[in-house]
Order: sequence, then structure tokens, then C-alpha cells
Amino acid sequence: MWAVTLLIAFWMQQAPSIEEAIRLLDAGQLTQAQQVLSQLDPNAPEVSHTSGVVYYRLREYAKAIEALSRAVQKEPATSASYGQSAFFLGGSYYLSAHMPEAVVWLEKAAAAGIRTNEVYYMLGNACIQQREPAKARAAFANMFGVAPDSAAAHLITGQMMMRREFEEPAVKELQRALELDSRLPEAHYLLGELAVYHGQLDRGIEEFQQELSINPNFAMAYFKMGDAYTRREDWERAIPFLQRAVWLNPDYSGPYILLGKAYLKKHELTNAEGMLRTAIKMDPRNSSAHYILGQTLMQAGRNDEGKKMLQRSQELRER
Repeated sequence: MWAVTLLIAFWMQQAPSIEEAIRLLDAGQLTQAQQVLSQLDPNAPEVSHTSGVVYYRLREYAKAIEALSRAVQKEPATSASYGQSAFFLGGSYYLSAHMPEAVVWLEKAAAAGIRTNEVYYMLGNACIQQREPAKARAAFANMFGVAPDSAAAHLITGQMMMRREFEEPAVKELQRALELDSRLPEAHYLLGELAVYHGQLDRGIEEFQQELSINPNFAMAYFKMGDAYTRREDWERAIPFLQRAVWLNPDYSGPYILLGKAYLKKHELTNAEGMLRTAIKMDPRNSSAHYILGQTLMQAGRNDEGKKMLQRSQELRER
């Protein structure tokens, strides 16, 4: 009899279990966890939940949705497992570009107590794409710890909208931010970026000027102001702003490249070469810096060296 008991105990140790699947999942052994789960009842809530998490981490979002949908039907709405299932279900919908469903389940995850930055980031961006700015603003406000009706919340939401290329609502958010706080840093800067992107150079320059009156230590505003003037081919006005950008942030290659271009256009070839070589030292794979340096060297009569730079620029663009 004792031999049968030992055999049963040995078999139970070797038999697949949800605990073993969870251990493998926690250890990052996703394929092995999947193998264990395949031998268990897929309709059991804990198995469905764990399978959904494994599929999520394997980026198999359709399968994750299927498994997690089974789990949430059986998990108590007040349980921690339900909140986690709602989070992974919302994340799976979000990452597979099903935004209406993503919003529903991410809101349920937050209501169930899953209030992480990941929840609010996905929820905010999903609401942007669903054209629900108030919900997006509330999510980002929670994410950054600011009041949802504050100037800061409108500023953050506007920037997030710009990243998603929802430019018209972004402008409304940024303008509302300035209505609430006329000296809020970076709102004018973002409006200036949008204006320049759409070729409205005078408007962009005006916005950057207002930004610098509020925040005179902002290197990127000087850089973008210089960029706007280079687009107008107003090299004399561009150079002082680009110089200020370099002095405030000497570790960013962008102003050096535009300074090199401006000096080249003014035929100040030594200055142009110095700026462009500095830019290339900082950013060796920048094709524009190599191209403008090649032009500079050609104008200086150093044709062989200039051709090498132009060839290197072409090689970098093709990669």
C-alpha cells in the first residue's frame, strides 16, 4: 500500500499545475508556462487569467483577449485578479488598435484599483484617438499627479495630442492652458512648433518670442527660433538665436548644424566648418551635417575632402 501512496505522490509532483505555470510565468519562461497551461482546463478562471497574461507578454493579443474575456466572466468584480485581467485585456485591445474596447477595460482596471502609469498612459492615448479630450486629460492628470482642470493638465494633454498628430485639439488644449495661466512655460513653444510645421513662420516666431519672454533659459526655444529664421533664409537673425541655443545646451547637435548652414550661406567657411565638425563629432551618423560640411569644403576649394563628405552623407541616408 505504501508503494501505491508513494507512486501517487510522485505523479502529483510531476502533474502540471496552475502553480507551476505561474512560477514559470514569473520567471519569464513563457513558452514553458504555455506548455503547462495547455494541459489544464482552459475554462478555469485562474487558467484563463494566466494564459491571457502569457499571451499578452508574447504579444499575441488576439489570443490574450480571448483568454482574458473568459477570465473576467468568472472572476469576482471586487477581486485583485479581476482588476489584473481588466488591465491586460485593456492593454491587449490598446496594442491591437481596438480603442473603444481599450477605453472600456482600462477604465474598469482603474476602477478596480489598478492605477499605474501604464493604465493612465494607455487610457489617455486611447481617449485621444476616440476624440474624448476630457477623459484623456483626466487620465494624464492622474498619470502626472496634477488637477484635471489645471493649466498643467491641458499642457500635458496638448503635448500628448501633438505626438499622436491630433493637432487641432492640441491647439485647443494649449490655448486653454494659457487662458488659465498666461505665463505657463512651454505652451507657447508647442504652439510655435505647430505653426512652423505648417509653414506659418511669422506665427511660429511670435510664439517662440512669447515663450522666451517667459522662459529665457529654454535652449530649445532659441533653437526653434533660429530654425524658423533659417527657413526664411534670414541668416543674420538666425545666428544669434542658434548661438544662444548652443551656449545653453552645448551637447545637442541640432544648433551646430544650422549654424554651419547659416555660416556657409554667409560664406564664413571657417566658422561653418568648425560648427559642422563639432556636430559630426557629437552625432557621427548625421547625414545632413556631412552633406553641409561637404558643400563647405567644396566651396573652400578642398574638393577631394568635400567629395568624401558628400559620399559619406549619401551612404548614411541609404542606411
